[in-house]
Amino acid sequence: MCGIAGIVSSKLDSSSKIGSNRLRQMAEQLLHRGPDESGILTRPNIGLAHRRLSIIDLTSGQQPMISADKSICLVFNGEIFNFIELREALVKKGHRFTTTSDTEVVLHMYQEYGLDFVQQLNGQFAIGLWDDKEQRFILVRDRVGICPLYYTVEKDQLIFASEIKALKPALSNGLELNKQALDQIFTFWAPVSPNTIFENVYEVSPGQMLVLEKGQLKKHQYWDWQFNQKGYWQTSEQQQADELHELLIEATKIRLRADVPVGAYLSGGLDSSVLVAMIRHYGGVPLRTFSLNFGEAEFDEKSYQSSLIAHLKAEHSHLLVKTEDIAQNFIQTIIHTETPILRTAPVPMGMLSSLVRANDFKVVLTGEGADEVLGGYDIFKEAKVRQFWAINPDSKFRPLLLKKLYPYLTLPDSGQGTYLKRFFGEALDTPNDIAFSHLPRWSTTAKAKKFYSSELSAELNENAKEAIYASFPKELNQMHPFNRSQYIESKSLMAGYLLTSQGDRMLAKNSVEGRFPFLDHRVIEFANRVPPKYKMKGLNEKSLLKKAMARYLPKEIVHRHKQPYRAPDMKAMSGDYLVDELRHYLTEQELTKVNLFDANKVKFLLKKADSGKALSIPESQALVGILSTQIIVDKFINN
Repeated sequence: MCGIAGIVSSKLDSSSKIGSNRLRQMAEQLLHRGPDESGILTRPNIGLAHRRLSIIDLTSGQQPMISADKSICLVFNGEIFNFIELREALVKKGHRFTTTSDTEVVLHMYQEYGLDFVQQLNGQFAIGLWDDKEQRFILVRDRVGICPLYYTVEKDQLIFASEIKALKPALSNGLELNKQALDQIFTFWAPVSPNTIFENVYEVSPGQMLVLEKGQLKKHQYWDWQFNQKGYWQTSEQQQADELHELLIEATKIRLRADVPVGAYLSGGLDSSVLVAMIRHYGGVPLRTFSLNFGEAEFDEKSYQSSLIAHLKAEHSHLLVKTEDIAQNFIQTIIHTETPILRTAPVPMGMLSSLVRANDFKVVLTGEGADEVLGGYDIFKEAKVRQFWAINPDSKFRPLLLKKLYPYLTLPDSGQGTYLKRFFGEALDTPNDIAFSHLPRWSTTAKAKKFYSSELSAELNENAKEAIYASFPKELNQMHPFNRSQYIESKSLMAGYLLTSQGDRMLAKNSVEGRFPFLDHRVIEFANRVPPKYKMKGLNEKSLLKKAMARYLPKEIVHRHKQPYRAPDMKAMSGDYLVDELRHYLTEQELTKVNLFDANKVKFLLKKADSGKALSIPESQALVGILSTQIIVDKFINN
């Protein structure tokens, strides 16, 4: 990943000049994203800055890039994986190139197709482009939100950057906390797009283009997750598995295009195992893999990793994460997430990218997105059970199906149905609610709000659920319940948390780029027309993916019970592990000063954690959320 930033005057005035010093300061905040090169361009009304992580065309392709006639200039973060094919087509149309970079392909694509250029890009990208002839500036972000892109408007200037910290040098009054967004995080794990944790700072939403023209800033959704628009595929299950097989081979192969070595993350689960197998059989490059291991058995997947490494004969490196590592790396993690988090899982992911970089790799492929695209999460299975349960809410036996999904749950000897209903019985009386699948998770997370200060609770004037419901498209209500679950998961947790706090930010902090074959838009668009019955047969998740790819994998990988990636939360945030630097943020003095959380309630929560007593899920999320929020306020607002 690279880093981009810039300032554009919305009032086109020849006397309006953008200072290069501000641009340089913005770019300095993105050094970790692009340590290899930097560039700055200033013109009347516009200034662009770039930090480069050199992956394709290492000797040329510097940015900001300017067209031959000087009328178009752009900055670009990400990769266009089909740039070779696009370049060949453009050459046939008469275009002439001076580099072999994908950046120049983007520039020529805009020259040829105008605002429609983005439709032909297969990649992950954040682009800022100025068209002098049209007096038009655009910001555009990739379809699913892999590359981050933020903006704000201040004093007739549009200010944008790959990360929020790079906006700060251009702001007159610094950053202010968005308390409504904080409440959304304490419900959905992420703000509702385009909100961020900071007031008046927004993200360019996934699949969105912003156009600044004639002083007006307009938004255009050029792509979205669409289900059933043309009906489900009418071919056989085997034919669909074969098609998926070919698409994944192609999606993997084009993501291996680079002028530097490319590795892969290997968790031991189905998704990363499929990906690594594709590289082994079709990649034509050395197979180099990286993984995390944990000292605590409930988080560790080493045995499955070892099985696949032996099966595919991969050269492998692993990192053992200890509980103390979580606390010691927590503050730096939050500086890079730029938002509060409710789980510590991003911390080890940041450590893993450090291992990748230490082995001289800049690029890794990961299995992220397979669960959302092909129906793999327990929340999808849980929704199916709850829909079945809702037909007879008083049944003692239907809720017991949930035991198959969560075999690690400790249930009482008697009254198991009552116990399960307390946790999973949310909205059984409204099974047609468009967010039915996600209501139990949101309700459980929202219980952490009991630690809000009375002042914060009084200030919140918008219900978090109302905000997310308002963001849903009208078509959502007409989708199959399984597809609705996929849509909500992809647009909320995946885009807002997994691809950002746990993904891009933890890769970019160590100058590593992640690539995601399962999130190739061709794979998504194909999978969105696969009937739900082929994605999840009964409670067998990702059934079509297994049918397509089982031939490459050991049986114990294909048939293992899904183990979601997790890291130690409560243990790392309490007792001797909670280092003084972190504990400082939870003192009565600091909590009272920030005044977002009830200092007395937090004191008793921390006392419970320090005593070794098990915290409930909402309590654990509250502890991590409170601590990370306090750090955000200290590092981004008070500083």
